[in-house]
Amino acid sequence: MLKGLDPLLSPELLFTLRAMGHGDEIAIVDGNYPGVEHARRLIRLDGHHLVPVLNAVLSVLPIDDFVPEAIFRSTVKAERDKLDPVHEEMIDCCARHEPHRQVVPLIGPDFYTRVKAAHAVIQTSEPRLYANIILRKGVIYPKEPGAQAAAGVDPFVY
Repeated sequence: MLKGLDPLLSPELLFTLRAMGHGDEIAIVDGNYPGVEHARRLIRLDGHHLVPVLNAVLSVLPIDDFVPEAIFRSTVKAERDKLDPVHEEMIDCCARHEPHRQVVPLIGPDFYTRVKAAHAVIQTSEPRLYANIILRKGVIYPKEPGAQAAAGVDPFVY
């Protein structure tokens, strides 16, 4: 356990999030998703629902603001604009962390293709269908000149 970090952020997940570079994507998927088949790197968070995992990831992951679309969700079959309750919860969670970003629906084949290209997949035990989301990592901007680093420590001064 670490101070200030959601306990859902396992050592493997933190390592993966830190290793990702700007523009890399990570998918968080439900328990029915073919994670083993689609993942380049698979992180299992068995026993956890998707929205708490999404909230934990968004608590530390910057979302890409260099592109117009950086958060994507799966759809109910080919119904692009249909929102199941889990989609509404995912959108609400994203809005709390990234209020100026939209969650873009991607129909099945487009979503699957994007997951297969993702840096990693987090497989949850979410039982609800179509509870899948992709996040594109952004950057952490440097502090403005003259701004103090946290606790007065500058990690780039040796």
